[in-house]
Amino acid sequence: MKSVNRSRLPAAARLAFVVLTMALGTAIRASAQTPPPAQGTVALEGTVKAFYKAMNIVVVKTMDGMEYVYHFAANLVVHGAKSPGVDPLDGLREGATVVVHYASEGVEPTAVEIDRIDTEGLEATEGIVTRVDRQRKLITLKYDNGRVETFRLTDRAAAERGEGDSIDGYRKVIIYYSKENGHKVAHFFRSATNP
Repeated sequence: MKSVNRSRLPAAARLAFVVLTMALGTAIRASAQTPPPAQGTVALEGTVKAFYKAMNIVVVKTMDGMEYVYHFAANLVVHGAKSPGVDPLDGLREGATVVVHYASEGVEPTAVEIDRIDTEGLEATEGIVTRVDRQRKLITLKYDNGRVETFRLTDRAAAERGEGDSIDGYRKVIIYYSKENGHKVAHFFRSATNP
């Protein structure tokens, strides 16, 4: 397919291109919800419904059917992609299950980190939380067979508030983690009873 040099197009064609691009952006915003306002960074789990790399936009559909639009931060980090390449977004595609860590510091929410948690992404384990130490960035699980294991928390996972605040006290959770420098590092955890 031959590339088109837009500067050589007639003025009417360039105007049509700009209007089409703006209409697409408006349609994306109109068809999706804005995540609830929050201070700091918050995590939301869902499936990538649409991915507009050129526009720095990802649309995520949550388990309850709501759709949210996120813009990428300039320093976006993507975890769990099997072959990230030079571009951290190479591993993302429509249909991937992800956790979007976002900040609502401006008018629109900005994705600062995306964890891919489907079968091609981060590993997962399930157990009962016996302790969460956010200051030391640790979470301890007890498995059904009685074995106890402690995971390191990423800075973001240790700082994020929400469901994890009430998790200390023997509640079953799913932890999404990676293996880094010989340690299991938890990027996100949630209740095993709530999708």
